[in-house]
Amino acid sequence: MPEVQTPAARGWRAVLLCARAPCVAMVLLGATLGPTVAESPHEPPLPAGLGEESPDEPTLPSGLEGDEPDAPALPPGLGDEKRQDEGAEAAQRTLADRLPAGVHGFAETRLGPRIHRDPAQSSRFTMGEVRLQGAYARAWKPLSLEAKGDLIFDGVLDSVETDLRVLRLSFRPLRSVDLQLGRQIITWGTGDLLFINDLFPKDWQSFFIGRDEEYLKAPSDAVRAGWFGSKISLDLVYTPTFDPDRYIRGERISFFDPQTGEARGDDAPLRTDRPDEPFDDDEIALRVYGRVGPWEITGYGYDGFWKSPAGFDPLSGRGTFPALSVLGAGARGPLGPGIVSVETGYYDSRSDRDGSDPLIANGELRLLVGYEMELARELTGGFQYYLEHMLDHDAYLENLPAGEPRDENRHVLTVRLTRLLRSQTVTASLFVYYSPSDRDGYVRPRLTYALNDAWILEGGANLFFGDEDHTFFGQFDKGSNVYGAVRFSF
Repeated sequence: MPEVQTPAARGWRAVLLCARAPCVAMVLLGATLGPTVAESPHEPPLPAGLGEESPDEPTLPSGLEGDEPDAPALPPGLGDEKRQDEGAEAAQRTLADRLPAGVHGFAETRLGPRIHRDPAQSSRFTMGEVRLQGAYARAWKPLSLEAKGDLIFDGVLDSVETDLRVLRLSFRPLRSVDLQLGRQIITWGTGDLLFINDLFPKDWQSFFIGRDEEYLKAPSDAVRAGWFGSKISLDLVYTPTFDPDRYIRGERISFFDPQTGEARGDDAPLRTDRPDEPFDDDEIALRVYGRVGPWEITGYGYDGFWKSPAGFDPLSGRGTFPALSVLGAGARGPLGPGIVSVETGYYDSRSDRDGSDPLIANGELRLLVGYEMELARELTGGFQYYLEHMLDHDAYLENLPAGEPRDENRHVLTVRLTRLLRSQTVTASLFVYYSPSDRDGYVRPRLTYALNDAWILEGGANLFFGDEDHTFFGQFDKGSNVYGAVRFSF
Protein backbone atom coordinates (compact mmCIF):
# COMPACT_ATOMS: atom_id res chain seq x y z
CA MET A 1 0.00 0.00 0.00
CA PRO A 2 1.58 3.43 -0.97
CA GLU A 3 2.54 5.69 1.89
CA VAL A 4 0.04 8.47 2.54
CA GLN A 5 1.70 11.91 2.35
CA THR A 6 -0.07 14.49 4.45
CA PRO A 7 0.71 18.21 4.01
CA ALA A 8 2.67 18.18 7.27
CA ALA A 9 4.77 15.19 6.20
CA ARG A 10 5.49 16.71 2.79
CA GLY A 11 6.68 19.93 4.52
CA TRP A 12 9.18 18.11 6.73
CA ARG A 13 10.48 16.17 3.69
CA ALA A 14 11.13 19.41 1.84
CA VAL A 15 13.09 20.82 4.81
CA LEU A 16 15.22 17.68 4.97
CA LEU A 17 16.10 17.78 1.28
CA CYS A 18 17.03 21.47 1.47
CA ALA A 19 19.36 20.86 4.43
CA ARG A 20 21.15 18.02 2.67
CA ALA A 21 21.55 19.74 -0.73
CA PRO A 22 25.01 21.38 -0.05
CA CYS A 23 26.42 18.07 1.16
CA VAL A 24 25.26 16.25 -1.93
CA ALA A 25 26.78 18.89 -4.23
CA MET A 26 30.18 18.73 -2.50
CA VAL A 27 30.28 14.94 -2.71
CA LEU A 28 29.63 15.07 -6.45
CA LEU A 29 32.33 17.75 -6.89
CA GLY A 30 34.85 15.71 -4.93
CA ALA A 31 34.18 12.67 -7.05
CA THR A 32 34.88 14.69 -10.19
CA LEU A 33 38.13 16.35 -8.99
CA GLY A 34 39.36 13.49 -6.87
CA PRO A 35 42.58 12.56 -8.81
CA THR A 36 43.79 16.15 -9.06
CA VAL A 37 43.27 16.85 -5.43
CA ALA A 38 45.07 13.65 -4.45
CA GLU A 39 48.25 14.78 -6.21
CA SER A 40 48.35 18.06 -4.36
CA PRO A 41 50.74 17.97 -1.37
CA HIS A 42 48.65 20.42 0.50
CA GLU A 43 44.89 19.83 0.44
CA PRO A 44 42.92 23.01 0.57
CA PRO A 45 40.86 23.33 3.72
CA LEU A 46 37.21 22.35 3.42
CA PRO A 47 34.56 24.89 4.17
CA ALA A 48 33.62 25.21 7.81
CA GLY A 49 31.41 22.38 8.97
CA LEU A 50 32.49 19.86 6.29
CA GLY A 51 35.70 18.59 7.79
CA GLU A 52 35.85 15.13 9.33
CA GLU A 53 37.64 16.51 12.34
CA SER A 54 34.94 19.11 12.91
CA PRO A 55 33.41 18.49 16.31
CA ASP A 56 30.29 20.40 15.48
CA GLU A 57 28.10 18.84 12.80
CA PRO A 58 25.24 20.85 11.33
CA THR A 59 22.05 20.56 13.36
CA LEU A 60 19.05 19.09 11.55
CA PRO A 61 15.68 20.72 11.98
CA SER A 62 13.74 19.71 15.04
CA GLY A 63 12.21 16.27 14.70
CA LEU A 64 14.62 14.97 12.03
CA GLU A 65 17.46 13.76 14.23
CA GLY A 66 17.73 9.97 14.23
CA ASP A 67 18.15 9.86 17.97
CA GLU A 68 15.44 12.39 18.80
CA PRO A 69 13.66 10.96 21.85
CA ASP A 70 10.27 12.51 21.02
CA ALA A 71 9.23 11.84 17.42
CA PRO A 72 6.55 14.10 15.95
CA ALA A 73 3.00 12.77 16.41
CA LEU A 74 1.30 11.59 13.23
CA PRO A 75 -2.10 12.94 12.32
CA PRO A 76 -5.12 10.93 13.62
CA GLY A 77 -5.60 7.66 11.78
CA LEU A 78 -1.90 7.20 10.85
CA GLY A 79 -0.74 5.81 14.20
CA ASP A 80 -0.42 2.22 15.39
CA GLU A 81 -4.08 1.25 15.69
CA LYS A 82 -3.19 -2.31 16.57
CA ARG A 83 -1.36 -1.18 19.68
CA GLN A 84 -4.30 1.08 20.59
CA ASP A 85 -6.76 -1.81 20.17
CA GLU A 86 -4.59 -4.00 22.37
CA GLY A 87 -4.59 -1.29 25.01
CA ALA A 88 -8.36 -0.97 24.85
CA GLU A 89 -8.77 -4.74 25.15
CA ALA A 90 -6.41 -4.80 28.12
CA ALA A 91 -8.46 -2.09 29.82
CA GLN A 92 -11.67 -4.01 29.13
CA ARG A 93 -10.23 -7.18 30.62
CA THR A 94 -9.24 -5.43 33.81
CA LEU A 95 -12.45 -6.22 35.72
CA ALA A 96 -12.52 -9.86 34.64
CA ASP A 97 -8.85 -10.28 35.51
CA ARG A 98 -9.48 -9.04 39.02
CA LEU A 99 -12.28 -11.55 39.65
CA PRO A 100 -11.47 -15.00 41.03
CA ALA A 101 -11.36 -17.81 38.51
CA GLY A 102 -14.81 -19.16 37.66
CA VAL A 103 -16.70 -15.99 38.69
CA HIS A 104 -18.88 -14.10 36.23
CA GLY A 105 -22.23 -12.35 36.10
CA PHE A 106 -23.99 -9.17 35.04
CA ALA A 107 -25.64 -6.00 36.29
CA GLU A 108 -28.73 -4.63 34.59
CA THR A 109 -31.59 -2.22 34.99
CA ARG A 110 -35.08 -2.70 33.50
CA LEU A 111 -38.07 -0.39 33.36
CA GLY A 112 -41.54 -1.27 32.07
CA PRO A 113 -44.62 0.99 32.12
CA ARG A 114 -48.15 -0.15 31.31
CA ILE A 115 -49.72 0.92 28.04
CA HIS A 116 -53.24 1.15 29.53
CA ARG A 117 -54.50 2.31 32.88
CA ASP A 118 -55.47 -0.62 35.13
CA PRO A 119 -57.94 0.30 37.92
CA ALA A 120 -56.90 -2.82 39.87
CA GLN A 121 -53.24 -1.73 40.05
CA SER A 122 -51.78 1.10 42.14
CA SER A 123 -48.59 1.46 40.06
CA ARG A 124 -48.29 2.61 36.46
CA PHE A 125 -45.29 0.27 36.09
CA THR A 126 -45.16 -3.49 35.83
CA MET A 127 -41.39 -3.48 36.29
CA GLY A 128 -38.72 -1.12 37.61
CA GLU A 129 -35.67 -2.87 38.98
CA VAL A 130 -31.91 -3.07 39.24
CA ARG A 131 -30.52 -6.62 39.21
CA LEU A 132 -27.08 -7.96 40.02
CA GLN A 133 -26.31 -11.58 39.20
CA GLY A 134 -23.22 -13.45 40.30
CA ALA A 135 -22.27 -16.94 39.15
CA TYR A 136 -19.49 -19.32 40.09
CA ALA A 137 -18.34 -22.63 38.63
CA ARG A 138 -15.55 -24.88 39.84
CA ALA A 139 -14.54 -28.43 38.99
CA TRP A 140 -12.54 -30.95 40.97
CA LYS A 141 -12.29 -34.49 39.64
CA PRO A 142 -14.81 -36.09 39.85
CA LEU A 143 -16.96 -33.25 41.32
CA SER A 144 -18.15 -29.92 40.00
CA LEU A 145 -19.99 -27.07 41.70
CA GLU A 146 -22.26 -24.44 40.15
CA ALA A 147 -23.82 -21.47 41.91
CA LYS A 148 -25.86 -18.55 40.58
CA GLY A 149 -27.83 -15.95 42.48
CA ASP A 150 -29.54 -12.60 41.93
CA LEU A 151 -29.91 -9.52 44.09
CA ILE A 152 -32.90 -7.41 42.99
CA PHE A 153 -33.79 -3.85 43.99
CA ASP A 154 -37.50 -3.70 43.08
CA GLY A 155 -39.04 -0.26 42.71
CA VAL A 156 -42.56 -1.51 41.93
CA LEU A 157 -42.91 -3.63 45.08
CA ASP A 158 -40.53 -1.32 47.02
CA SER A 159 -38.42 -4.25 48.19
CA VAL A 160 -34.98 -5.83 48.05
CA GLU A 161 -35.07 -9.51 47.14
CA THR A 162 -32.65 -12.37 46.59
CA ASP A 163 -33.17 -15.25 44.17
CA LEU A 164 -30.88 -18.26 44.43
CA ARG A 165 -31.26 -19.80 41.00
CA VAL A 166 -28.58 -22.50 41.01
CA LEU A 167 -26.65 -24.27 43.75
CA ARG A 168 -25.81 -27.65 42.29
CA LEU A 169 -23.20 -30.33 42.95
CA SER A 170 -22.54 -32.75 40.08
CA PHE A 171 -20.52 -35.93 39.92
CA ARG A 172 -20.30 -39.27 38.12
CA PRO A 173 -20.19 -42.29 40.41
CA LEU A 174 -20.06 -44.51 37.30
CA ARG A 175 -18.96 -43.85 33.77
CA SER A 176 -22.53 -44.01 32.46
CA VAL A 177 -24.25 -42.37 35.46
CA ASP A 178 -24.49 -38.63 36.14
CA LEU A 179 -25.86 -37.22 39.42
CA GLN A 180 -26.87 -33.59 40.09
CA LEU A 181 -28.00 -32.53 43.56
CA GLY A 182 -29.42 -29.20 44.67
CA ARG A 183 -31.14 -26.19 43.15
CA GLN A 184 -31.09 -26.28 39.36
CA ILE A 185 -32.90 -25.26 36.17
CA ILE A 186 -34.34 -28.23 34.24
CA THR A 187 -35.85 -28.14 30.75
CA TRP A 188 -37.52 -30.95 28.81
CA GLY A 189 -39.77 -31.18 25.78
CA THR A 190 -39.82 -29.98 22.18
CA GLY A 191 -42.01 -26.86 22.45
CA ASP A 192 -40.96 -23.26 21.90
CA LEU A 193 -42.50 -21.32 24.82
CA LEU A 194 -45.24 -23.96 24.98
CA PHE A 195 -44.95 -26.85 27.43
CA ILE A 196 -46.64 -30.23 27.77
CA ASN A 197 -44.24 -32.64 29.45
CA ASP A 198 -41.89 -30.03 30.89
CA LEU A 199 -43.52 -29.92 34.32
CA PHE A 200 -40.75 -28.04 36.05
CA PRO A 201 -41.46 -24.60 37.54
CA LYS A 202 -42.09 -21.61 35.25
CA ASP A 203 -42.01 -17.93 36.19
CA TRP A 204 -44.98 -16.56 34.26
CA GLN A 205 -44.83 -13.24 36.06
CA SER A 206 -41.26 -12.57 34.82
CA PHE A 207 -42.23 -13.70 31.32
CA PHE A 208 -45.23 -11.37 31.03
CA ILE A 209 -43.49 -8.21 32.30
CA GLY A 210 -40.41 -8.36 30.07
CA ARG A 211 -37.56 -9.88 32.04
CA ASP A 212 -34.99 -11.81 30.06
CA GLU A 213 -36.38 -15.01 28.55
CA GLU A 214 -34.07 -17.12 30.74
CA TYR A 215 -36.24 -16.13 33.72
CA LEU A 216 -39.24 -17.99 32.33
CA LYS A 217 -37.69 -21.09 33.89
CA ALA A 218 -37.75 -21.09 37.70
CA PRO A 219 -35.44 -23.32 39.78
CA SER A 220 -36.21 -26.77 41.20
CA ASP A 221 -34.82 -28.17 44.45
CA ALA A 222 -34.22 -31.69 43.23
CA VAL A 223 -32.00 -34.70 42.71
CA ARG A 224 -31.41 -35.55 39.06
CA ALA A 225 -29.92 -38.85 37.93
CA GLY A 226 -29.00 -39.62 34.34
CA TRP A 227 -28.04 -42.94 32.81
CA PHE A 228 -26.52 -42.98 29.33
CA GLY A 229 -26.78 -46.16 27.27
CA SER A 230 -25.60 -46.96 23.78
CA LYS A 231 -29.13 -46.66 22.32
CA ILE A 232 -31.40 -45.56 25.15
CA SER A 233 -30.81 -43.03 27.94
CA LEU A 234 -32.80 -42.15 31.02
CA ASP A 235 -33.33 -39.08 33.23
CA LEU A 236 -34.97 -39.30 36.65
CA VAL A 237 -35.76 -36.16 38.69
CA TYR A 238 -36.97 -36.37 42.28
CA THR A 239 -38.20 -33.24 44.07
CA PRO A 240 -38.72 -33.94 47.81
CA THR A 241 -41.10 -30.98 48.27
CA PHE A 242 -43.44 -29.64 45.60
CA ASP A 243 -42.03 -26.69 43.60
CA PRO A 244 -44.92 -24.70 42.02
CA ASP A 245 -44.80 -22.18 39.21
CA ARG A 246 -44.25 -18.52 39.98
CA TYR A 247 -47.78 -17.82 38.76
CA ILE A 248 -49.70 -14.58 38.22
CA ARG A 249 -50.92 -13.42 41.65
CA GLY A 250 -52.13 -9.91 40.83
CA GLU A 251 -49.21 -8.01 42.34
CA ARG A 252 -48.00 -6.68 38.97
CA ILE A 253 -50.55 -7.93 36.44
CA SER A 254 -54.28 -8.29 37.11
CA PHE A 255 -56.06 -11.58 36.34
CA PHE A 256 -59.66 -12.78 36.07
CA ASP A 257 -61.09 -14.49 39.16
CA PRO A 258 -63.85 -16.93 38.13
CA GLN A 259 -65.15 -17.01 41.71
CA THR A 260 -66.01 -13.31 41.72
CA GLY A 261 -66.25 -12.71 37.99
CA GLU A 262 -63.94 -9.71 38.31
CA ALA A 263 -60.30 -8.81 37.89
CA ARG A 264 -57.97 -9.08 40.87
CA GLY A 265 -54.97 -6.83 41.27
CA ASP A 266 -52.45 -5.74 43.88
CA ASP A 267 -55.20 -4.77 46.32
CA ALA A 268 -56.34 -8.42 46.57
CA PRO A 269 -53.54 -10.74 45.40
CA LEU A 270 -54.19 -14.47 45.10
CA ARG A 271 -53.47 -16.58 48.19
CA THR A 272 -52.87 -20.32 47.93
CA ASP A 273 -52.48 -23.45 50.03
CA ARG A 274 -49.34 -25.07 48.72
CA PRO A 275 -48.55 -28.75 49.41
CA ASP A 276 -45.35 -28.46 51.43
CA GLU A 277 -44.79 -31.65 53.46
CA PRO A 278 -41.30 -32.97 52.62
CA PHE A 279 -41.31 -36.47 51.06
CA ASP A 280 -45.13 -36.60 51.24
CA ASP A 281 -45.85 -33.74 48.85
CA ASP A 282 -43.08 -34.73 46.46
CA GLU A 283 -42.71 -34.91 42.69
CA ILE A 284 -41.07 -37.41 40.40
CA ALA A 285 -40.40 -36.99 36.67
CA LEU A 286 -39.00 -39.54 34.22
CA ARG A 287 -37.66 -39.19 30.70
CA VAL A 288 -36.55 -42.07 28.45
CA TYR A 289 -35.01 -41.07 25.13
CA GLY A 290 -33.03 -42.39 22.19
CA ARG A 291 -32.57 -42.13 18.43
CA VAL A 292 -34.18 -43.97 15.56
CA GLY A 293 -32.22 -42.95 12.49
CA PRO A 294 -32.20 -39.11 12.43
CA TRP A 295 -35.17 -38.89 14.82
CA GLU A 296 -35.07 -38.24 18.56
CA ILE A 297 -37.79 -40.24 20.31
CA THR A 298 -38.77 -39.50 23.93
CA GLY A 299 -41.19 -40.87 26.51
CA TYR A 300 -42.21 -38.90 29.62
CA GLY A 301 -43.84 -39.53 32.97
CA TYR A 302 -44.74 -37.25 35.89
CA ASP A 303 -46.42 -37.65 39.26
CA GLY A 304 -47.10 -34.63 41.46
CA PHE A 305 -49.45 -31.64 41.31
CA TRP A 306 -50.77 -29.02 38.92
CA LYS A 307 -47.96 -26.47 38.76
CA SER A 308 -50.23 -23.41 38.93
CA PRO A 309 -53.40 -23.16 41.05
CA ALA A 310 -55.99 -25.38 39.31
CA GLY A 311 -58.41 -25.69 42.22
CA PHE A 312 -60.21 -23.54 44.76
CA ASP A 313 -61.11 -24.08 48.42
CA PRO A 314 -64.34 -22.16 49.17
CA LEU A 315 -63.81 -22.40 52.93
CA SER A 316 -60.43 -20.70 52.97
CA GLY A 317 -60.93 -18.69 49.80
CA ARG A 318 -57.52 -19.86 48.60
CA GLY A 319 -56.29 -21.46 45.42
CA THR A 320 -55.12 -25.09 45.56
CA PHE A 321 -52.82 -27.41 43.62
CA PRO A 322 -54.73 -30.65 42.91
CA ALA A 323 -52.90 -33.95 42.37
CA LEU A 324 -51.77 -34.59 38.80
CA SER A 325 -50.14 -37.41 36.82
CA VAL A 326 -48.95 -37.09 33.21
CA LEU A 327 -47.87 -39.58 30.56
CA GLY A 328 -46.45 -38.27 27.32
CA ALA A 329 -44.25 -38.78 24.28
CA GLY A 330 -42.34 -36.68 21.79
CA ALA A 331 -40.40 -36.89 18.53
CA ARG A 332 -38.13 -34.50 16.67
CA GLY A 333 -36.32 -34.81 13.35
CA PRO A 334 -35.61 -33.41 9.87
CA LEU A 335 -38.39 -32.86 7.38
CA GLY A 336 -37.76 -31.02 4.12
CA PRO A 337 -35.69 -27.87 4.67
CA GLY A 338 -36.44 -27.69 8.39
CA ILE A 339 -37.03 -29.55 11.67
CA VAL A 340 -40.41 -30.93 12.73
CA SER A 341 -41.41 -31.80 16.29
CA VAL A 342 -44.42 -33.54 17.80
CA GLU A 343 -45.33 -33.85 21.49
CA THR A 344 -48.36 -35.17 23.30
CA GLY A 345 -49.46 -35.69 26.89
CA TYR A 346 -52.32 -37.19 28.88
CA TYR A 347 -53.14 -35.15 32.01
CA ASP A 348 -54.79 -37.25 34.72
CA SER A 349 -56.33 -34.85 37.27
CA ARG A 350 -56.38 -37.42 40.05
CA SER A 351 -58.45 -35.31 42.45
CA ASP A 352 -61.38 -35.15 39.98
CA ARG A 353 -61.14 -37.98 37.49
CA ASP A 354 -64.86 -37.94 36.59
CA GLY A 355 -64.93 -34.16 36.08
CA SER A 356 -67.82 -33.61 38.49
CA ASP A 357 -66.09 -31.10 40.79
CA PRO A 358 -66.36 -27.62 39.22
CA LEU A 359 -63.68 -26.28 41.61
CA ILE A 360 -60.95 -28.62 40.31
CA ALA A 361 -59.51 -28.65 36.79
CA ASN A 362 -60.55 -31.56 34.58
CA GLY A 363 -58.12 -33.95 32.97
CA GLU A 364 -56.85 -33.07 29.49
CA LEU A 365 -55.25 -34.39 26.34
CA ARG A 366 -52.61 -32.04 24.95
CA LEU A 367 -50.93 -31.99 21.53
CA LEU A 368 -48.16 -29.83 20.09
CA VAL A 369 -46.82 -29.84 16.51
CA GLY A 370 -44.00 -27.52 15.50
CA TYR A 371 -41.83 -26.72 12.50
CA GLU A 372 -38.77 -24.46 12.25
CA MET A 373 -36.64 -23.52 9.27
CA GLU A 374 -34.40 -20.86 7.75
CA LEU A 375 -36.60 -18.55 5.68
CA ALA A 376 -33.77 -16.43 4.28
CA ARG A 377 -30.22 -15.50 5.12
CA GLU A 378 -30.08 -14.46 8.80
CA LEU A 379 -33.87 -14.99 9.09
CA THR A 380 -35.41 -18.03 10.82
CA GLY A 381 -39.02 -18.90 11.44
CA GLY A 382 -40.84 -21.25 13.80
CA PHE A 383 -44.51 -22.27 13.66
CA GLN A 384 -46.56 -24.30 16.18
CA TYR A 385 -50.05 -25.66 16.66
CA TYR A 386 -51.15 -26.45 20.22
CA LEU A 387 -54.35 -28.18 21.45
CA GLU A 388 -55.86 -28.60 24.90
CA HIS A 389 -58.80 -31.05 24.85
CA MET A 390 -60.78 -31.12 28.11
CA LEU A 391 -61.85 -34.58 29.22
CA ASP A 392 -65.37 -35.10 30.70
CA HIS A 393 -66.54 -31.79 29.27
CA ASP A 394 -70.22 -32.76 29.59
CA ALA A 395 -69.77 -33.38 33.34
CA TYR A 396 -67.98 -30.05 33.59
CA LEU A 397 -70.93 -28.22 32.01
CA GLU A 398 -73.49 -30.02 34.18
CA ASN A 399 -71.78 -29.04 37.41
CA LEU A 400 -70.57 -25.57 36.42
CA PRO A 401 -72.03 -22.82 38.61
CA ALA A 402 -72.67 -19.34 37.27
CA GLY A 403 -69.93 -18.09 34.98
CA GLU A 404 -68.54 -18.37 31.49
CA PRO A 405 -67.88 -22.03 30.51
CA ARG A 406 -64.63 -23.09 28.96
CA ASP A 407 -64.64 -24.63 25.49
CA GLU A 408 -63.96 -28.33 25.15
CA ASN A 409 -61.05 -27.58 22.80
CA ARG A 410 -58.62 -24.69 23.07
CA HIS A 411 -56.49 -24.09 19.98
CA VAL A 412 -53.36 -21.94 19.93
CA LEU A 413 -51.15 -20.98 16.97
CA THR A 414 -47.69 -19.47 17.40
CA VAL A 415 -45.19 -17.82 15.06
CA ARG A 416 -41.60 -16.88 15.88
CA LEU A 417 -39.49 -14.77 13.50
CA THR A 418 -35.84 -13.97 14.27
CA ARG A 419 -33.62 -11.71 12.17
CA LEU A 420 -29.90 -11.04 12.75
CA LEU A 421 -28.52 -7.69 11.58
CA ARG A 422 -25.29 -5.66 11.58
CA SER A 423 -22.91 -8.62 11.66
CA GLN A 424 -25.22 -10.38 14.14
CA THR A 425 -24.84 -7.65 16.77
CA VAL A 426 -28.54 -6.76 16.44
CA THR A 427 -31.29 -9.34 16.98
CA ALA A 428 -34.88 -8.51 16.07
CA SER A 429 -37.48 -11.09 17.09
CA LEU A 430 -41.25 -11.42 17.12
CA PHE A 431 -43.25 -14.11 18.91
CA VAL A 432 -47.02 -14.24 18.49
CA TYR A 433 -49.61 -16.42 20.24
CA TYR A 434 -53.12 -16.47 18.80
CA SER A 435 -56.08 -18.61 19.93
CA PRO A 436 -58.84 -18.85 17.31
CA SER A 437 -61.10 -20.63 19.82
CA ASP A 438 -60.71 -18.01 22.58
CA ARG A 439 -60.26 -15.12 20.11
CA ASP A 440 -57.37 -13.74 22.11
CA GLY A 441 -53.61 -13.50 21.78
CA TYR A 442 -50.26 -12.26 22.97
CA VAL A 443 -47.54 -10.46 20.95
CA ARG A 444 -43.88 -10.26 22.05
CA PRO A 445 -41.66 -7.99 19.88
CA ARG A 446 -38.05 -7.68 21.07
CA LEU A 447 -34.89 -5.91 19.86
CA THR A 448 -31.39 -6.34 21.30
CA TYR A 449 -28.15 -4.60 20.36
CA ALA A 450 -24.78 -5.90 21.54
CA LEU A 451 -22.55 -2.83 21.72
CA ASN A 452 -19.59 -5.10 22.53
CA ASP A 453 -18.90 -8.23 24.54
CA ALA A 454 -19.94 -6.49 27.76
CA TRP A 455 -22.79 -4.07 26.99
CA ILE A 456 -26.25 -4.99 25.66
CA LEU A 457 -29.24 -2.73 25.04
CA GLU A 458 -32.73 -4.26 24.85
CA GLY A 459 -36.25 -3.06 24.21
CA GLY A 460 -39.55 -4.84 23.74
CA ALA A 461 -43.22 -5.15 24.59
CA ASN A 462 -45.82 -7.56 25.97
CA LEU A 463 -49.11 -6.92 24.20
CA PHE A 464 -52.25 -8.84 25.20
CA PHE A 465 -55.64 -8.71 23.49
CA GLY A 466 -58.94 -10.57 23.58
CA ASP A 467 -62.70 -10.25 23.19
CA GLU A 468 -63.49 -11.64 26.65
CA ASP A 469 -62.08 -10.94 30.10
CA HIS A 470 -62.14 -14.59 31.17
CA THR A 471 -59.95 -16.12 28.43
CA PHE A 472 -56.31 -16.90 29.14
CA PHE A 473 -54.68 -14.02 27.25
CA GLY A 474 -57.70 -11.74 27.26
CA GLN A 475 -57.64 -11.41 31.06
CA PHE A 476 -54.23 -9.71 30.90
CA ASP A 477 -55.09 -6.98 28.36
CA LYS A 478 -54.70 -4.17 30.90
CA GLY A 479 -51.28 -5.57 31.76
CA SER A 480 -49.86 -4.80 28.30
CA ASN A 481 -46.51 -3.07 28.72
CA VAL A 482 -43.35 -1.86 27.00
CA TYR A 483 -39.88 -2.13 28.53
CA GLY A 484 -36.25 -1.19 28.10
CA ALA A 485 -33.08 -2.64 29.60
CA VAL A 486 -29.33 -2.05 29.82
CA ARG A 487 -27.04 -4.94 30.79
CA PHE A 488 -23.31 -5.03 31.61
CA SER A 489 -21.76 -8.50 31.71
CA PHE A 490 -18.49 -9.36 33.44
